[in-house]
Amino acid sequence: MSSTPASTVQLQAARLDRGGRTILSALDLTVPAGSITAVLGPSGSGKSTLLAALTGELVPAAGSIELFGAPIPHGSRALLEMRKSMGVLLQGNGLLTDLSVAENVALPLRAHTKLPEPVLQALVRMKLHAVGLLAAADAWPRELSGGMARRVALARALALDPPLMLYDEPLTGLDPIASGVIMSLIQRLNRTLGLTSIIVSHHVRETLPICDQALVIADGRLVFAGTPAELEATTDPLVRQFLDGQPDGPIPFDAPQRAYGQETA
Repeated sequence: MSSTPASTVQLQAARLDRGGRTILSALDLTVPAGSITAVLGPSGSGKSTLLAALTGELVPAAGSIELFGAPIPHGSRALLEMRKSMGVLLQGNGLLTDLSVAENVALPLRAHTKLPEPVLQALVRMKLHAVGLLAAADAWPRELSGGMARRVALARALALDPPLMLYDEPLTGLDPIASGVIMSLIQRLNRTLGLTSIIVSHHVRETLPICDQALVIADGRLVFAGTPAELEATTDPLVRQFLDGQPDGPIPFDAPQRAYGQETA
């Protein structure tokens, strides 16, 4: 019998390119099983590129990426099977407006299982109950607040019971109360369901309290990896500029200049 790997995600010397341009390089990082890891950094630093690599959408130009102790497969069928082991909460929720809340949550179950309808409906109710929205099962997405829509999207991401959850800017567009609810939910679900969670965000103060590990991406590389307490105590000028919201520092506000119409190398 094979043992469960101690790490859910492992990157070694990974380089991620888009359009012939290197976005992130020399990435060495480990996400322990059962942990919550925050991937922080300014807008445009490559956080979404990292997510694309973890889902198999983007193949690393160099180095390796492993999930659950095995390389990410490249074949379409094998990649689809691997993706069933991860849930992704999208920035824009991605709810289908012509389906009810319950049917949105049922969508992955209908697409990837052959469960009898009573069992499927029972699972949908369980997922909605887990995010506190069982009473909204028959509502339409347009009737939901921003925080409620985010929780429905979370219930749908959990529909197939994935051991790995990826959160892409889960607090975008939410007020402080809704943000607190989402962060509390992520922490509680991670603990009770035994998940491993990766939260990509630039909301430092809201994200750090629930995390076991913090990573900071900037300047095309991983500039910090450690505990939230170690991050708060760092004196690295680049990391401090991001944490303190300083307009001037190692991270430039303006994009690199190039001639109009010039192709990216």
